[in-house]
Amino acid sequence: MTVADLSAQLTAYEGRPAVLGGRGRDPVGAAMIRHWCEAMGVPEPGVEGEAPPAMLQVWIMGGLSGAVGRTAAYEELVALLDRAGCTAVVATDCEQEYLRPLRTGDEITFDAVIESVSSRKTTALGTGHFITTRTEIRANGELAGIHRFRVLRYAPVRTKPASAANDAPAPAERPRPVINRDNAGFWEGVAGHRLLIQRCTACGRQRFPWLPGCGECGSPLWEAVEASGEGVVFSYVVMHHPPVAGFDAPYAVGLIELVEGVRMISNVVGVEPGRIRIGMPVTLEFVRDPEASGGQELPVFRAYEEGL
Repeated sequence: MTVADLSAQLTAYEGRPAVLGGRGRDPVGAAMIRHWCEAMGVPEPGVEGEAPPAMLQVWIMGGLSGAVGRTAAYEELVALLDRAGCTAVVATDCEQEYLRPLRTGDEITFDAVIESVSSRKTTALGTGHFITTRTEIRANGELAGIHRFRVLRYAPVRTKPASAANDAPAPAERPRPVINRDNAGFWEGVAGHRLLIQRCTACGRQRFPWLPGCGECGSPLWEAVEASGEGVVFSYVVMHHPPVAGFDAPYAVGLIELVEGVRMISNVVGVEPGRIRIGMPVTLEFVRDPEASGGQELPVFRAYEEGL
């Protein structure tokens, strides 16, 4: 099949339904609102019983049981891409419109349409097509919001096998952190073995990661303050799969709550990954990663088991 033929077949699915008669698994509930706010690190809504607008997608997710109400048209589109070698998928972005607040007790229904399928695109992950679905979400039958969700279905880039002349391929380098104008000050601090967080000079709230404005009062004014580096494991995962270039599994990634009240993500070292526990005390260390290009300086947290 030529590229033009495949593109024509894919665009023929534009405008066809992706979900018909979808229904949220549960009504809008206070418990889920509370859990979501805690996970996102944001305060609960000021109006009792209202869900944060950004939770719009939460109420239509299928959970571990998978998508709800997918149509044959959407499954055919996915199968067509699979046959073309686009067997991998990654979510890229979403757009949301909020038309009325969702309140506890609201029954959620939704329908989705395949809004667009892009021409063939080449990305760092591989070559494929972006699929955008447009979902209308209703609360008790009233249109409450519109959710556009975009995924890339792509053919993964295949690495070349090591040549017979080489005993082994060169070791993969770990990816370097993305440094931009918003977080450059943080990485300058790391290079000097200082853990810097931000403090809003308008309302005094401390924050991490670095952002251009305060999430509490909206002020763009802030100052950098040095954190102590002491904290506890708030949450963690032990990575076994999938393999990531430059990382030897298993390794632990922790969400660390610092004594200053902010949280940051980094590796947890010092104990076996299987022995890490929530609430375990940790202390900041700076290490130079020899596997990162240029020997990147990185902040990690050393955990201590009680009684040792």
